[in-house]
Amino acid sequence: MCEAAGDDGGCGADTAPARRRRAPGHSHPRPCVKCGQSSAALVIRLGDAFCRGCFREYFVHKFRAMLGKNRVIFPGEKVLLALSGGAASSAMLRQVQEGLSRETAKRLRFVPGLIYVDEGAVRRQSPAQREQSLALMETLLQATGFPYHLAHLEQALELPASILRPGPGDSGEPGPSYKEAVEDFIQQQRQEGDRDGGTSLPGLGTQVGDPAAPRLPAAARTQELLRLFEAVETSTAREELLQMLRTHLILQTARTRGYAKVMTGESCTRVAIKLLTNLALGRGAFLAVDTGFMDNRHGDVMVVRPMREYMAKEIAFYNHFFDVPTVIAPPLPTKRREKPSIHRLMERFLLGLQEDFPSTISTVYRTGEKLSPAPAKASSESQRCLLCLCALDIAGEEELALEPTLITEELEPAGDGCCQGALAVGAESRAAFIPLLCYSCRLTFKELGPLATLPPYVRAEAQRRIRRAEMTQQSQEVPLEDEEPGKS
Repeated sequence: MCEAAGDDGGCGADTAPARRRRAPGHSHPRPCVKCGQSSAALVIRLGDAFCRGCFREYFVHKFRAMLGKNRVIFPGEKVLLALSGGAASSAMLRQVQEGLSRETAKRLRFVPGLIYVDEGAVRRQSPAQREQSLALMETLLQATGFPYHLAHLEQALELPASILRPGPGDSGEPGPSYKEAVEDFIQQQRQEGDRDGGTSLPGLGTQVGDPAAPRLPAAARTQELLRLFEAVETSTAREELLQMLRTHLILQTARTRGYAKVMTGESCTRVAIKLLTNLALGRGAFLAVDTGFMDNRHGDVMVVRPMREYMAKEIAFYNHFFDVPTVIAPPLPTKRREKPSIHRLMERFLLGLQEDFPSTISTVYRTGEKLSPAPAKASSESQRCLLCLCALDIAGEEELALEPTLITEELEPAGDGCCQGALAVGAESRAAFIPLLCYSCRLTFKELGPLATLPPYVRAEAQRRIRRAEMTQQSQEVPLEDEEPGKS
């Protein structure tokens, strides 16, 4: 029988977990692990204490190493930086600015451009608040000296249907290697050295903004956009819709302005959250494309994520130490008594684990790194998803339980007792969209509301694909006549 007192660790001992002991107040500051001379200003991970100078070198080197390791951005290429005003994209912009400065030993060799998408309408900002945010962002963009483009989410309603088709990708002929492209670029700079000393890049001499236009779009367009988002049934589908419209708008700007690459500022923390979120949304087949360093599903424009190895903590310290300006946008509003989206739930889950287990985010990220970077490829247009442009991952549609539910919804009687679904045939039928979508987009499409509220370019492209599929099927069913002309 145990009679030990609490001090002896017996039954009377305190069973609460032991807490970490704080360092005594008179302890000396930790030295920097890199230089060993200056005192550490921050601790990134356990044992990684840096002073400000060494932390800046570490941060800059990681960005340059990510671009140098992958070698997908060739010298002289036009690259569009997608900025949201948040911490990660602002830090990415600062890295590009410093990499292109004349004081840098090994300069970046691409030609940058900037784009900011105003989402204030769906984030329930008043016109005055939107004006203020736009003026602040435009001031930051003008200060960089790079060409910049201001876009509004309402403009996504005017996109052409061709945005849902992959552009002309690589031809069958192999292009020049990265080393050959660098040598050609250096030789070209030397030839132009007599005029500018070889210190400038093409396209950076002047600042180019969009032509003078009304600061905010027309009120009718804003109301149309709000009706689209109000018709969405769940906050998860609303997040997916916002991401789709934003991506298509940036892609259209890149195509019309001649940009070959698009840079996004997704951090390691954001990539880990997105990885688990997409798993929950049924996008497991496309994780390598959605979270990898490069995404070339669009053919002519490649999306790259150079900030994906930075933790949110590192980015926050960098912006704080070196005065990187940011503009924080409010989150998407939720309806009354509406459950939070899967995106928010997964973010809270991972960040909560990260507080107690500091390796959570990095473990999820490293696991995603092991995924195959070459997903299933679509050999034809009919094998690509209408919304996300990934290869369709549905093998047997008759086995999917989602399609019968959509057909049932089409046949529900209206108020006058007539079956509207019976009249909705062909391209305007809700069920006709199902074969055009991957599994995840089918789940999202079910919650997007009536077809009439969908963006016009989505409906136009869907109708085109449906008509083409019907024509193909009819041509296959027509019997061949006059195969033997001698017989009547």
